[in-house]
Amino acid sequence: MTSQLRVVVVGAGECGARVAHDLATSGLDARVVLVGREARPPYERPPLSKSVLVDDDPRPVEPYRDGRLDVEGLEVVAGRAATSLDLEGRTVELDDGTRLGFDRLVLATGSQPRRLPGLPTAALTLRTFDDALVLRDALRPGTHLLVVGAGLVGLEVAASARTRGAQVTVVEAAARALGRAVPEPVARVLVERHQAEGVDLHLGTTVASATAGDGGWHVELSDGSVVTPDVVLQAVGSVPETGLARAAGLEVDDGVVVDARMRTSAPDVWAAGDCCAGPVAALGRRQRLESWRMAHDQAAVVAASVRGEDASITAVPWFWSDQYDLSLQVSGMAAAATRWVERPRPDGTVVHLGLDDDGALVCAAGAGRAAVAKDVRMAERLVAAGARPDPDQLVDPAVPLRSLIG
Repeated sequence: MTSQLRVVVVGAGECGARVAHDLATSGLDARVVLVGREARPPYERPPLSKSVLVDDDPRPVEPYRDGRLDVEGLEVVAGRAATSLDLEGRTVELDDGTRLGFDRLVLATGSQPRRLPGLPTAALTLRTFDDALVLRDALRPGTHLLVVGAGLVGLEVAASARTRGAQVTVVEAAARALGRAVPEPVARVLVERHQAEGVDLHLGTTVASATAGDGGWHVELSDGSVVTPDVVLQAVGSVPETGLARAAGLEVDDGVVVDARMRTSAPDVWAAGDCCAGPVAALGRRQRLESWRMAHDQAAVVAASVRGEDASITAVPWFWSDQYDLSLQVSGMAAAATRWVERPRPDGTVVHLGLDDDGALVCAAGAGRAAVAKDVRMAERLVAAGARPDPDQLVDPAVPLRSLIG
C-alpha cells in the first residue's frame, strides 16, 4: 500500500481555494491542507471595488458557497500565515509554530497593494474584504475621495464612490488611464464617462506633497493644483507576495518564476495566481497576469499537474471591469499588438481588434453595454486559434466573427 499524498496549498484566495477544492474532489488519494491568512472563508476579490462598496448589505462573494469546501480530504486552516518553507525537510511553518509536512506544495500567496513612498500611512489601500468595509464606511454622500492611480481598481472605486454620492478626484502619473492592458480608444470611452459623471481627472500628474490631519487632507499636485479630500486611496498596482519563495531559494523575478505547467524552480513545488510570473506565448516572455480568469485557469493547471497529468497553461488572458453601466472586456494581450482595427457594433460601441506583425489576432477589447462581451469573447476564440483573419472581414459587422474561425 502507498501512503496518502500530503499537499499543502499556501494562500486561500480564488486561486488557492480552487486548487485545494479540485485536488480534494478529484479522486486523488491525498490529504489537502489549505492555509489562509484571513480568518474568514475564501472569497472573490473583484466585487470589493464594486458591489461591496455600493450594496445595501455587502457580503463577501465566496467561490464555494454552502459548505463546498467542507469536503472529505480537505482541511482549511484560516487565520494563519505561513512564515517559512523548508523545501529540503518538506515542511511549512505557520505563525503559531505549527509545522505542516508536505509531499507537494502549492504557493498561491497573491499580492499586496503597492504603496507610494512619501504618502502618509493614513492613505487607504484595497485588497481585503475588511479594507473594502473601511473604504465603504468612509464613502458617504458629500465625502471627497482622492484616488491615486487610474488603473482598473482606481476607476472602479471612483465609479462606486460617485454612485454613493461622493465627490471624486483621480490622479494618474501616466499620460492616460488604464495604460498597461487597455487600448487607448477603449480607455478613452471610460475616461469620458467618468468625466461626464463629475469625476475630476488629472492625467500626467503626481502627488507632490500630502499631509493628513483630523480635519482631512491637504494634497498638492504636480500640476500646481491643491485638493483637500476627506479620504485618500492608493490604487497604484500591486507587488507579488514572494517573501516565502525567495527565502526558500526559489527563483523569483517580479513573481515566483514558473513554467507553462506552473512548476517552480524546485521539484514538487508549484505557484499560481497573482504571485507568479510565467511564460506568455503572445509576448514571447514571462509576465505576471493578475485577473480572476487567470487565477481560475492557472488553478486548474496546477491541480492537474500535481496529480501527474500533462497539463499546461494555454488559456487566453481575459479580464473585465464594470464601471457605472459600462462593461469593459479585454481578451488577449494588448502589448503584443502592432496594428489595431475597429469593428462597429449595432449599438454604437466599437470593438478594437489588435493584430501582430504576422497578422495574427492577439487582442480584442471594447467598452459599452453588456452586449460588447459577445464580440470580445468570440474574438477570444480567434486569438486562441492563432487565427490570421482578413482585416477587411474583421471590421465588417456583416461578417460574423465565428465564420472567421478556421
